[in-house]
Amino acid sequence: MSEIKLERGNPSEKCPIEAAIDIIGSKWTFLIIRDLLMDGTIRFGDLLRSLDGISPKTLSLRLRELEKFGLVNRIVYPEVPPKVEYKLTEKGKNLESVFIELKRWGLTIL
Repeated sequence: MSEIKLERGNPSEKCPIEAAIDIIGSKWTFLIIRDLLMDGTIRFGDLLRSLDGISPKTLSLRLRELEKFGLVNRIVYPEVPPKVEYKLTEKGKNLESVFIELKRWGLTIL
């Protein structure tokens, strides 16, 4: 892969950074991905408890968006009551280095 540098693009084309922020830029989406990176596979209720202040509706919406963009897999087990788990796809797991760098920078500002 060639070296990637920050540079101005063509105004008629979407900026890759803007595209990434559009997908993962909201507070809750970012924290959902963080938890999935740490826990691997997690159930809806566990995510809900982990993310203090998020509503079930918002969590459900954000998980659906992450599925749509190919970052999260939703696994439904044929049980009664239904068991549903979420885990990152390879595309989602590729964000780990970004999160580690953000943590590294965050530690410098605390």
